[in-house]
Amino acid sequence: MNTKQFLYRFFIAAIVVLIIAACSKDIVGRTDNTIALQPANIDLNAGSWKPVLLTAPTDIVVATPIATNSPDYIIQINEIKSFQANITTEEKNLVAYWSAGAILRWNEILRELVAKHNLAPYQNADGTYPFPSANNPLAYPLFPFANPPYAARAYAYVSAAQYDALVTAWYYKKQFNRAAPYKVDSSLKVLVPKSDLPSYPSEDAVVEGTAVEMLKLLFPGDQDYIQQRAEEHRRARLISGANVRSDIEAGEALGKAVAQKFVARARGDRAGAAAGNQTIWTKLETDCAARGETPWQSLESPKRPPMLPLFGKVKTFLFDSLTAVSLRAVAPPSTSSKQMKDETEEIYQLVKNPTRERTAIVQFWADGVATYTPPGHWDAIAAEDFINKNFSEVRWARNMALLNMSLMDAAIVCWDTKYFYFNPRPSQLNPAIKTLTGMPNFPSYVSGHSTFSGAAAAILSHIIPDRATAYDAMAKEASVSRMYGGIHYRSDCEVGLTVGKNVGGYAIKRALTDGAE
Repeated sequence: MNTKQFLYRFFIAAIVVLIIAACSKDIVGRTDNTIALQPANIDLNAGSWKPVLLTAPTDIVVATPIATNSPDYIIQINEIKSFQANITTEEKNLVAYWSAGAILRWNEILRELVAKHNLAPYQNADGTYPFPSANNPLAYPLFPFANPPYAARAYAYVSAAQYDALVTAWYYKKQFNRAAPYKVDSSLKVLVPKSDLPSYPSEDAVVEGTAVEMLKLLFPGDQDYIQQRAEEHRRARLISGANVRSDIEAGEALGKAVAQKFVARARGDRAGAAAGNQTIWTKLETDCAARGETPWQSLESPKRPPMLPLFGKVKTFLFDSLTAVSLRAVAPPSTSSKQMKDETEEIYQLVKNPTRERTAIVQFWADGVATYTPPGHWDAIAAEDFINKNFSEVRWARNMALLNMSLMDAAIVCWDTKYFYFNPRPSQLNPAIKTLTGMPNFPSYVSGHSTFSGAAAAILSHIIPDRATAYDAMAKEASVSRMYGGIHYRSDCEVGLTVGKNVGGYAIKRALTDGAE
């Protein structure tokens, strides 16, 4: 690396650090003061809900807990008392932070990691681009490059694994029915809301154990940070008086065991081959030209390989591969048609005459470099609304799994459509179009933001019907923001919303039959 390249990368890294710092406040800061989770319904029968990957909760064996009158259990109660006898302000704050909800906090951590890694690598001296390597995650460029499809997949795997793990935990909670430590020993201080939910295995430890195992796979270079947060979570739960150590150990082991089944699925879901190679990239272009259309081209200098052209082949969660193909959007307007000419002119006029309101909309929904991406934006929207509903941890997990499986499957269908048609961006057909936000390095049709937003709005409207109008309005605004920004045509956005809504419909079908309603 020459001096110029080094200085450039140093400058970019410094800018990104500032962006991440700002984003981090948005990602985790805005809910730092969220009150402790106190579910309106503990969902005691959630052990009978339909899991995603497991065939039944009994796929995972959880050992019978020791009796609450045994000497070992009394020792564990005394351990909590010893912690509480010298509790510090920092520890009280730690308990308060984690008591807001395990699913909420680990989703925020995941979004933080996505934002950290959402930075495309700089080109080599010869004009080629390096690829992040899972086998050497700390080398430049850091693994992973958490682009929107990668992020959608990460959110889905973590959420679905946590859901299956908590369904299993609820099954064993009801079976063993071990009371919380503060019900066994009334002299124990309780720093979180009391509950009638059995304490073994610990739901917080289940979520933590699942998250640690999944994030080790998805963000292997961040294991020290992940373990640090896990230790904080375990310690907070002990100090709070909500769980004894054996509750936590059983929960963590359960979470890790379930996560391993999802890790095995992830290793074989074809995502590892999604980048393709030069032969595939060239064929996509020549096939498009052979159809008489103008093929998409990277507008970066030097040209960057297309982002994940085979992501449309990744294994879906909500439906099979044939259904995924059937959800592919109809063909876009021909690049030589009057409709395409008119749509290109519409985008030119929008970017040529920006307004303060449209620019604000572009910026709000941009979700570009060093952010948690469009799927993560919808996770943040959902989390803020779920906080107000006082869901149990298992219902939080179920709802986040439905949302994120729909977002991942929306990414798969969207990327399949993008590379099937290989349509150019507006600024490729009219170089006078100067975008108001970053230029994504993949074909235009259909809009990813629109597809993600259509799917998210559909399933969230089912989960919280009284917010349906708001979700629909947000989805439409996110969609049209890509027109205002100059990076998508109207047909990209309108059809993308429809495709996303169709994908979200499969999440609704699952919700209606999973036993949780």
